[in-house]
Amino acid sequence: MDVKIYQGNGHRLAASDINIVIDVIRAFTVAHYAFLNGAKEILLAGTIDEAVALKEMYPHYLLAGEVKGLPIDGFDLDNSPYRISMHDLMDRTLVQKTTNGVKATLHALDARHVFVTGFSNAKTTARYVQSLGKQANNSLQINIVASHPTSEEDLACAEYMKKIIVGEKILDPEDVAVRIKASRAAEKFFDETKPEFDPRDMSFCTRELNSSFVMKVNQASRIPSIERIQT
Repeated sequence: MDVKIYQGNGHRLAASDINIVIDVIRAFTVAHYAFLNGAKEILLAGTIDEAVALKEMYPHYLLAGEVKGLPIDGFDLDNSPYRISMHDLMDRTLVQKTTNGVKATLHALDARHVFVTGFSNAKTTARYVQSLGKQANNSLQINIVASHPTSEEDLACAEYMKKIIVGEKILDPEDVAVRIKASRAAEKFFDETKPEFDPRDMSFCTRELNSSFVMKVNQASRIPSIERIQT
């Protein structure tokens, strides 16, 4: 399999077999916990106005996201995996707007399969993609997008996933977690002068879970949406 890693949220990738978009801190860790708590689907909004317009049409939708890491006025939920883990989201539809992960995903839709993940579901996702590769006789073109343009956490996760997919000796997940915690994006969560960033989020962003599903993007729907697919 030909597996390439890209860093940043602005890449408009050429057509491929599989694209995987990573946002560890925190969009797709939030998405993972939303599905664990029963969410039905997560629509991806490119702008705040798009998200608000969807809410106006469908008042039962929940808006979730951030700008510069901070909650968005008028949104129902922020971008905290710790806080979203406390919500009962059974059969709810979320609309997600974030700085890096959502933007990178909307630029990566030209593929037969598009997956999103944080570190919490990275191993499950990588193994699922590896199985798709084996079914295709290892002939797939796979792109992994580390959506944060300058920080280390998504890149560390991408390198971890690539080794699993291609069948190389995998990186120690504890070492990956250390790289995530040491990243520039994580610094503010340990800064006591920035109480708006909850350090408890980092324990969610660095904890691997044995999930039974992957998060796959449905590009065919009017609004691209993340769906839970059993493995």
